Amino acid sequence: MEQYKVIGIGDNVVDKYVHQGLMYPGGNALNFCAYARMCEMEASYLGKFGNDQIAQYIQKVMDELEIEHSHCRMFEGENGYARVTLENGDRVFLGSNKGGIAKEKAWNFTEEDLDYIKHFSVIHTSLNSYIEGDLATLKTSNVPISYDFSVRWNDEYLEQVCGYADISFLSCSHLTESERETEMRKAQTFGSKMVIGTVGENGSFALYKDQWIYQPAVLTETVDTMGAGDSYLTAFLVSMIRSSEDGEIFSGSEEEMLQKIKASMGQGAAFAAKICRINGAFGHGTAII
Repeated sequence: MEQYKVIGIGDNVVDKYVHQGLMYPGGNALNFCAYARMCEMEASYLGKFGNDQIAQYIQKVMDELEIEHSHCRMFEGENGYARVTLENGDRVFLGSNKGGIAKEKAWNFTEEDLDYIKHFSVIHTSLNSYIEGDLATLKTSNVPISYDFSVRWNDEYLEQVCGYADISFLSCSHLTESERETEMRKAQTFGSKMVIGTVGENGSFALYKDQWIYQPAVLTETVDTMGAGDSYLTAFLVSMIRSSEDGEIFSGSEEEMLQKIKASMGQGAAFAAKICRINGAFGHGTAII
């Protein structure tokens, strides 16, 4: 029986698809948990919720998916949401409330939180989680930290985060090949042990100890690209954990690590293609509130 488990710490939202009149649960850290469950790995979520109907709906879906969430923070106020439409299967963001109460309320991680967190194989979080100032605290758990920068970073931000993020994910479709290589090398120089650069339908690249690995995308009939990057990184991380005897992402020789990374990139590409065939990040749509 597999004992490994992962935790997403950070953002949750609903994505309101205005053209459908439906909303779907989402947010980078919550998507990570949902996709880990789809990969049949135990997952917990630690995030901040408002006290509105949107927050209640997301928690209901988490219970259905068996995502444990006992350490979440509850606040009075509005939960996070985004407004979205689709253009030829590509998600287009129309605006959001920037995380609602999540942007105003501190994390204030406690010793109890850290004792809880240290039992996981990886922490995943993101640039939408208002957590940059808390990464040093999370690092004391000695659990590897995975961080999704999406498409938004600069040198100062990479330097702030990569000293704590063991694994950095950068969405690089908007960059030239030389720009992508430069940015990924920066993340490595600032401290990340492993850097993954995704380039959409052109696949993904990994940088580990100055070694480059390429993985083509798995092309599919796309219904909705929402969650494509999150699903890739989740399946990648789950595969990295499962391909180690002890569930340690960074175990094995350099050659073994490169083999694990290549295989895990393939898992990520295949799972992302599957997720592009469903509506919303991971389904569970309901009428917009």
